[in-house]
Amino acid sequence: MDKELLAMLVCPLCNGKLKYDREAQELRCHYDGLAYPIQEGIPVMLPEEARVMDADEKLPTSPGRSGGA
Repeated sequence: MDKELLAMLVCPLCNGKLKYDREAQELRCHYDGLAYPIQEGIPVMLPEEARVMDADEKLPTSPGRSGGA
């Protein structure tokens, strides 16, 4: 995904920053708990097309957080 394009995109609901998940090909809004798909290199920024993230996915990851204890 183009870094310049990624820097310009925001969540259409809250205007917050999105986190790019390269493996899942999604742009994630942790505030709203939505993951917007990237199809054929094009971000689909429609809330009705977004996937609702699981509770585990909504939590920010940090070096001090373990995977499951």
